[in-house]
Amino acid sequence: MKSLVRAQLCFMMFLEFFIWGAWFVTLGTFLGNNLKATDGEIALAFSTQSWGAIIAPFVIGIIADRYFNAERILGVLHILGGVLMYFMYGTTEFDDFYILVLGYMILYMPTLALVNSVSFNQMKNPAKEFSLVRVFGTLGWVIAGLSISYVFNWDQGINIGDGLLRNTFLMTAIASAILGVFSFTLPKTPPRAATTGKISFKEILGLDSLTLFKDKNFLIFFVSSVLICIPLAFYYQNANPFLVEIGMNNPTGKMTLGQVSEIAFMLLLPYFFTKFGFKKTILVAMAAWVVRYLLFAFGDVNELGFMLIIGIALHGICYDFFFVSGQIYTDSKAGEKFKSSAQGLITLATYGVGMLIGFWVAGKISTAYVINDGEHIWQTIWMYPAGFALVVFILFAIFFKTEKIDYQS
Repeated sequence: MKSLVRAQLCFMMFLEFFIWGAWFVTLGTFLGNNLKATDGEIALAFSTQSWGAIIAPFVIGIIADRYFNAERILGVLHILGGVLMYFMYGTTEFDDFYILVLGYMILYMPTLALVNSVSFNQMKNPAKEFSLVRVFGTLGWVIAGLSISYVFNWDQGINIGDGLLRNTFLMTAIASAILGVFSFTLPKTPPRAATTGKISFKEILGLDSLTLFKDKNFLIFFVSSVLICIPLAFYYQNANPFLVEIGMNNPTGKMTLGQVSEIAFMLLLPYFFTKFGFKKTILVAMAAWVVRYLLFAFGDVNELGFMLIIGIALHGICYDFFFVSGQIYTDSKAGEKFKSSAQGLITLATYGVGMLIGFWVAGKISTAYVINDGEHIWQTIWMYPAGFALVVFILFAIFFKTEKIDYQS
């Protein structure tokens, strides 16, 4: 891969995840403090991510694999998303905000598969090359969080009360516009139809990638991806409000420690993946989720503050070893035939169905453990996702058969 192309892909990944991290981490805190949303309403807002992910495979399957270049679709979606983010910046009522965030997520979630498709299309060996590009996405998320906490101080107690977290949506709108325009300069990723000719109705609907379910191991991986995202939803929805509520200073900035560790483990992933194989890599990730939530359950901001920091830092293993490994595994299973729709399919599993259920469950459990003054019984809340992750770990260990991924040198 040429240096210029690699630089373009790295910048694309940086902005893609800067955009997500710039508002999503503090969304629960913003809604609860500034729009006075209930735990149920916060769960409803977070679930828009899942609806977007559920729709994403059809957008990718119908459009990216069939009619238009992936990089052009990426540009259009981010420009439109930037417009919606600007309107979210000026919204003061939850009902209006919900409509806008739902529209935004329907536009944004397909872009996760699109940036992967654009990247994989330029790589001869994704298993070795993709991590070095994807790590810039993590860096983008880190810079967003550090900016919120340490540059602008939008997540500090008095500033939250003054509504300064609203500025995260304006920052995101600007970044979305930049990536939207930049996307049109990316290497061309033409639709598969340009080279394969006539496409069946089944392919037009993006259902061709469902043939991957004939592979028992892939089916087990898909089901496990759905289930592990139930505990993941607890982290996205509750981590920042939890840290704010128990009195941690600069919570958003400190949460970026998870992405810093993600960078380290992203660079270690090719070695670990090659040395120990896909199954062990996934099992390590699942075990890390169990440990993380136990640390959250029993840690505090005083003598046991180190437990919270370790729990945050485990994000590198939790995310990279499961989700990035899963993207590589999916790409290897799909082959050249339907790369884009297969990536959309795994997006459906991880950020769609699983997290839709997870956000609903997290909202119900969080509501059930609210005490009279509006605070939460966090220790009990965190025990639930720890238990969920442990069950998935056991099921995957039993039913997924060890499989060797073919690496190219």
